[in-house]
Amino acid sequence: MARILTGIQSSGKPHLGNVLGAIIPAIELSQKKDNESYFFIADLHSLTTIKDGDTRKNNVYEVAAAWLAFGFNTDQNVFYRQSDLPQVTELTWYLNCFTPYPMLANAHSFKDKSDRLSDVNAGLFDYPVLMAADILLYDANLVPVGKDQQQHLEMTRDIAGAVNHQAGKELLIVPEAHIQENVMTVPGTDGQKMSKSYGNTLDLFAPKNTLKKQVMGITTDSTPLEEPKNPDTCNVFALYELIANEKQVAVMRSNYLAGGYGYGHAKKELLNLLLEKFAEQRERFDYYMSDTALIEQELSKGAQKAQKVANEVIARMREALGFGVINR
Repeated sequence: MARILTGIQSSGKPHLGNVLGAIIPAIELSQKKDNESYFFIADLHSLTTIKDGDTRKNNVYEVAAAWLAFGFNTDQNVFYRQSDLPQVTELTWYLNCFTPYPMLANAHSFKDKSDRLSDVNAGLFDYPVLMAADILLYDANLVPVGKDQQQHLEMTRDIAGAVNHQAGKELLIVPEAHIQENVMTVPGTDGQKMSKSYGNTLDLFAPKNTLKKQVMGITTDSTPLEEPKNPDTCNVFALYELIANEKQVAVMRSNYLAGGYGYGHAKKELLNLLLEKFAEQRERFDYYMSDTALIEQELSKGAQKAQKVANEVIARMREALGFGVINR
């Protein structure tokens, strides 16, 4: 059995790009026979930028509600909040002591901000080691990563290798990267990649009127209604094509090419498709957010399962490093 570990950013309510590019593919991977998935919400990582406790808690709830709404099976897999297992910070310290300074100084997460060192806190600098602890604490075999995250996984492998070399045995499982070559790129309302930082998202879980306003605000060109339009250069069509079936896509393409079909018509079709296709998920999201005790129950259940593996790994580390083993 392959144990797959995925960290989920706790940056608030997932948008359509998150749903299509991350949530649905990860859940599909977890459903494959002989796979066991550990999905955790990385709320400790968010502390590098988000300092307000209420904001962080609400972000965790919104992220958890979205994954639960899309049917992640918490009975067959493990779904937990990172901070519910303090062993991860203990392991981070142990790993820090095996991590050379130049490795962290060369990390993309640090180098991207190294020209503004006043904005860099120690947590951001040490981010890759906490990420390594996230992985190594649960004896993960596979870690799905995009090409932009491959460096962090290689650092994890190097750190685990250094620990194992010192111990003279495989104390930590060295994980393999599951490279996601075809990660779906979802265009935002302005044609750039959909991202909260660009302010160009479609909030799939928002009230209907809010989602409608976002859809109707998608950038289009000024081609008059009566003239034919090029579907291959249109943001509305690009989004529609990602979620519609082949027949629906063919019909809209014909409408574009025939003329007499405005972008307003296409936007209404996109909105209706979003509301229809994801009606159940939107309802389930609201159900969980209306009673966050249900979310806490699911996360607590996952933490209890994750705790067993975490305790085993920490016990191995403490014994190998000459620390007393604590009964937890």
